[in-house]
Amino acid sequence: MSERWLGALARLALPALLAACLTLAAPASARSLAEVKSAGTLTWGGDLQGGEPYVFENPKNHAELIGFEVEIADALAKRLGVVAKFSQHDWSTLVPSLERGDFDVILSGLEDTPDRRARIAVSSPYFVYGLTITIRNNSGYRSIEALKGQKVGTLNQTVAHSLLKKMPLEVALYEGQQEPYADLVAGRTEAVLLDHIIAQRYGCNVKGLTCLPDDVMRGTYVMGLRKSDETLLVALNDALTDMQGDGTLRSILERWKLWDSRQAAPALAPALALAEDRQFDLGQLTMFLKGAGITLALSVLAFTLASPLGMALALMRLYSGKIGKFLAGAYIELFRGTPVLLQLYVLYYGLAPLVKLDAFVAAVLGLGLNYAAYEAEVHRGALLSISRGQSEAAAALGLSRSQTIRFVLFPQALRTALPAVTNDFVALLKDSSLVSVITVVELTKRMTIAAVEVRSWLVPGLACAALYFSMSYPLAAFARRLERRLHHDPAQAGR
Repeated sequence: MSERWLGALARLALPALLAACLTLAAPASARSLAEVKSAGTLTWGGDLQGGEPYVFENPKNHAELIGFEVEIADALAKRLGVVAKFSQHDWSTLVPSLERGDFDVILSGLEDTPDRRARIAVSSPYFVYGLTITIRNNSGYRSIEALKGQKVGTLNQTVAHSLLKKMPLEVALYEGQQEPYADLVAGRTEAVLLDHIIAQRYGCNVKGLTCLPDDVMRGTYVMGLRKSDETLLVALNDALTDMQGDGTLRSILERWKLWDSRQAAPALAPALALAEDRQFDLGQLTMFLKGAGITLALSVLAFTLASPLGMALALMRLYSGKIGKFLAGAYIELFRGTPVLLQLYVLYYGLAPLVKLDAFVAAVLGLGLNYAAYEAEVHRGALLSISRGQSEAAAALGLSRSQTIRFVLFPQALRTALPAVTNDFVALLKDSSLVSVITVVELTKRMTIAAVEVRSWLVPGLACAALYFSMSYPLAAFARRLERRLHHDPAQAGR
């Protein structure tokens, strides 16, 4: 095909391709009741990490989703004459994703609060929950007031979290529902405060744990919609009223063993009081700087572990016997071939029955051990890049192998490896955001907390990016300067 035909084809195809990409990338716009019925689907957003009994994969058929909220969504959609469709989103992004138009309604254990009512429209309640305290059997705590000064676990962006923040105690935040109770068993926290629906399934039945009988407070689950979707809200409320009237809702809750005296209680006001409108102020910036300090300290300590361990692994792989080479290679492939997130979970939760590591210590070990595998390959490649003549010359001068490595090979390899080592440290600095899954509140986690409080992701996100850049750029500049000095290049001295 001639060049002219290729150019014409590109001019015709590229605009269409670009339009298709933009269509796929653009979020779905807000839909009225008529548009939902026309499309034939009611799309509801939730988080599979919420697990049983909310929404989770059927153990007998992983392609099928089950849970009491799945059944509620199906029953609501049936009354609207459409089909329910699930859309997976992280819990922390459900509200902004709703506002983007990614789905029609939030149905994911959304607690009714004045703050949420100020931002989105909420439906009539469909479930009443009670906040439950879980403790170790021998702890002796009998009320939330008795936990003053102690460390208490909960989930982020929940009523329980808002309540604990107002109390004189330390809050440990978790991403999943099992982890708070695992830490309680391990003795890393003194109590867990969560909705009774979670406590009964993940805490109360765990050996060594006890749930206190009285609710700290009660609240309700509601559906969340965009404020502009008034007709859809009315239709969903009517459908929910119909489900309550004909016993469908109670039947669903009973099937999941969720019906209790709370469900027959009078309607409740939204939990907690309306929080003051918060801006990204000096107080928020101070907390960001604290989070940046934790990120930097964590990264420096982890890399301090990774660098010498990586060098030792590289030397083992190059100069040791068969067993040493095999062990070094196995370590490198294991840690490079599995996600660092998985390694953090294993170190912190998996080893808890044997070794109860502090969260910060586990984070340093997890990142350090993982990046040691990458540093090993960087240093091995740098050592292999040196010509054999260097080693032969050192041997001719009477240097031992260890002296040759120390005085001849290592200095030259360092110059070669430095750019990759610097790049790895910057990568580790960013990967440190993963440690929030084991309750370390570093910079990125601080950003997500602030984004919820100020009801915006833009300013906290920009502040977070600026702090990451301010930490990584000076290191890159220092590395370039060190590179020039190691290469003794006068031509670049003034750059």
